[in-house]
Amino acid sequence: MAQDEISTQIEHPGHEADMAPRPDHGESTYRGSGRLLGRHALITGGDSGIGRAVALAFAREGADVAVAHLPEEQDDGDETVRLIEETGRKALSLPGDVTHEAYCRDMVEQTVSEFGGLDILVNNAAFQMAHEGLEDLPSEEIERTFRTNVFALFYTCKAALPHLGEGAAIINTASEQAFEPSPSLMAYAATKAAIVNFSENLSSLVLERGIRVNVVAPGPIWTPLIPATMPPDEVESFGTQAPIGRAGQPVEVAPAYVFLASDEASYISGETIAVTGGTPLH
Repeated sequence: MAQDEISTQIEHPGHEADMAPRPDHGESTYRGSGRLLGRHALITGGDSGIGRAVALAFAREGADVAVAHLPEEQDDGDETVRLIEETGRKALSLPGDVTHEAYCRDMVEQTVSEFGGLDILVNNAAFQMAHEGLEDLPSEEIERTFRTNVFALFYTCKAALPHLGEGAAIINTASEQAFEPSPSLMAYAATKAAIVNFSENLSSLVLERGIRVNVVAPGPIWTPLIPATMPPDEVESFGTQAPIGRAGQPVEVAPAYVFLASDEASYISGETIAVTGGTPLH
């Protein structure tokens, strides 16, 4: 893709409106079939990218959806809410910062209060920055990456478990970076490996309660995180390293979450589904 056809840099944390080309969340293509009818979902990082695509798919499958996002991403959060409500389902915008445990508790309680329950939790919020090496990685950024990607997982799952019953699903977003880490994403890759380990561990703890815990590990997906955090030359070639030869779109990841949230995955827990454009997970 030529330089003038792609936005190689946008301001962090990144907004959909600043991206070129705009990501495809399935607005004109995803068709639901009632697989999540009557269920209530909470998605962190649900304002854009994979989170928006999952929120839209869940709503078109019949679920009410709450989307948690940073306050500075309210415009994107509002658009996701609009897309959910367009399906006839309830939507809830929950601005805040998942690095704070109190917010994680509050977003769960607000979701339960608004919808009358919680059946599906998607931990999707993430922070990443690219650096040439460990020496260039600021200590405060290491802490922020782990607080956003890992600590928030503990906080949110801990708050949600009392509200989850038989048939509930927790789906955590990892990455192919958990298995094939890039040196430029050292902190991010380490957190994604931790997410896989955490999810397998949590699954063994809650499966007897009828709660399933699984992981989706995306490969290179065109989301605001990419031009907001990566060097321009890497953004321009983003996705070409995948065997399929291109970056994926958020709509191409969402069906994995729908499957894991639905009764069709009733015999699956503690597993990781790769959506990587052909890159195997080892």
